[in-house]
Order: sequence, then structure tokens, then C-alpha cells
Amino acid sequence: MKKLKIIWDAIIPNNPVLIISIGLCSTIAVSNSVQSALLMTFAFALVQIPSNVIVSSIRKITPNEIRVPIFVTVIAAFTTIAALISEAYFNAIYQIIKLYILLVVVNCIIIGRAEAYAYHNGIFDSFLDGVGNTIGYGLVLLAIAIVREFIGKGSLAGIQLMPDSYQPMLLMVLPPAGFIMIGILTGAIETYLRNKEGKR
Repeated sequence: MKKLKIIWDAIIPNNPVLIISIGLCSTIAVSNSVQSALLMTFAFALVQIPSNVIVSSIRKITPNEIRVPIFVTVIAAFTTIAALISEAYFNAIYQIIKLYILLVVVNCIIIGRAEAYAYHNGIFDSFLDGVGNTIGYGLVLLAIAIVREFIGKGSLAGIQLMPDSYQPMLLMVLPPAGFIMIGILTGAIETYLRNKEGKR
């Protein structure tokens, strides 16, 4: 149960986007379509999880004074791998969100987890923390993308679901809709957590 709690805490109580409010730029930018959200989640996983594992495995030999440059170097290496894989297998979508995949190297979530968790905990726990943060980040992206793409384009994952007569709400594919959706989800999560705390 303690190990599962590591994952759960990263998904809901300490969700990086909705509770801690970091990684908002990429969340808003790539959440206007399900395909972009899925690829971003895939790239994020390829960086977050192994970076946590590597940082944890070398923490005892990492000089405290230069730990952050070392973290960034590790993250940059995995970002390069994620970008190459994404370009090779999902090139069409990659070209749309290329900038945001490359910017994963300075994503506050990944650097933050390396600094705050992986550097102070064992390899397996750091692996679980990486998995939890990936799921938490990915679920937020997908939840927002499903709503924005469906209402804003009448489609899901590029598949047109609404008839030709459907008038899409174009605001939903613009950045302001991303902020609105994050606000709604944050309110829902905060309410859930308060109600859960109140029942104890």
C-alpha cells in the first residue's frame, strides 16, 4: 500500500498541474487535440521515469554543488531520445508539437521531481514517483484534450464524430480554453480532496 501511495499521491493529492500548478505551458499548448496529448504524454514518460531512476541511482556520488546541471544533463539526454523516437514513429503529430517536446528538457515537473524526490529517495520509489507523475500529467492532458477537441472541432483523435452541420466552438481550440479547463479541473480536485478530508 505504501508503494501504491507514492503513485496515487502524484496523480491526485499532489498532481503536478492541478495542485502544484507547474508544467502549465505545455499542458495548455498541446491539449487542443487528443493525438497531441497522447504523444506529449508518451514523450514525457520517456523522460520523467528514466530520469528519476538515473538521478536516484547516482545521488550518492553526485556533488551537491553541481547537482542541478547534472540533473539537466540527464534529462536532456532522455529528451533527445524521446524526440528522436517521436519523430521516427509519429512524425506528423511530432511536427505540430515539436517545440514542446524539445522543451521537456526544462519542464518544471521533471526537474522538480529530480530535485525534490529522486535525489532523496531510492531507485524503486523514484521509479514509482515517475510513473505517478506521468499518469497525473497525462490524465490532465487527455481530460482537457477530449473536451477541447470534441467541442472545438467535433472530433476525437482526428476522427470526425459530429455531422457536417455541427458548428464548432472555435474558442475551445485556443489557449484561453486551456486555462478555463485547468480551472474547472482544479476546482473539482480541490473539492474532492476537501470532502475526503472532512470525512476523516
